[in-house]
Amino acid sequence: MHRGLGQVFQLGRNMAAPSAEPPVLVQYLVLRKDLSQAPFSWPAGALVAQACHAATAALHIHRDHPHTVAYLRELGRMRKVVLEAPDETTLKELAGTLQEKNIDHMLWLEQPENVATCIALRPYPKEEVNQYLKKFRLFK
Repeated sequence: MHRGLGQVFQLGRNMAAPSAEPPVLVQYLVLRKDLSQAPFSWPAGALVAQACHAATAALHIHRDHPHTVAYLRELGRMRKVVLEAPDETTLKELAGTLQEKNIDHMLWLEQPENVATCIALRPYPKEEVNQYLKKFRLFK
C-alpha cells in the first residue's frame, strides 16, 4: 500500500462517527388496580402472577424481534415498568389503542373466567411508547 494512502485511511477511521449507544429497552406492563381492591381483593401473589404471565407471553410471542433479542441478551440489565389501569374497561381500551398504533403487546386473559388482567408490551425503546402510556401511573 502506498504510504500516503495509508494515512488517508487512518484519517477516515478517526473521523468516523462514534457508534451510537443502543437504546435503553423497557418492557411495560399495565396491571388492573381494581383487582387488589374489594370486591375482588386478589392477593398480591395473584397479581404478580398475572403480570408474570403477560410478560412471559409477550416475550415469547415476540422472541424473534430484534428488541426482544437484545433485551434477553443481558438478563442483568432488564428493565420493567409496572403501571396501573383503574379497571378492565380501561385496560381493554388501552389494548385497542395499542392495536391501532401497531404496538406489539399481549393482553393477558385469566382463565377459565376470561378476565382481562394485564397488558405486557414487548421490549421497546422508552421514547417509542411513552405517549400511549402517559395517563397510567406507577403501580402502588
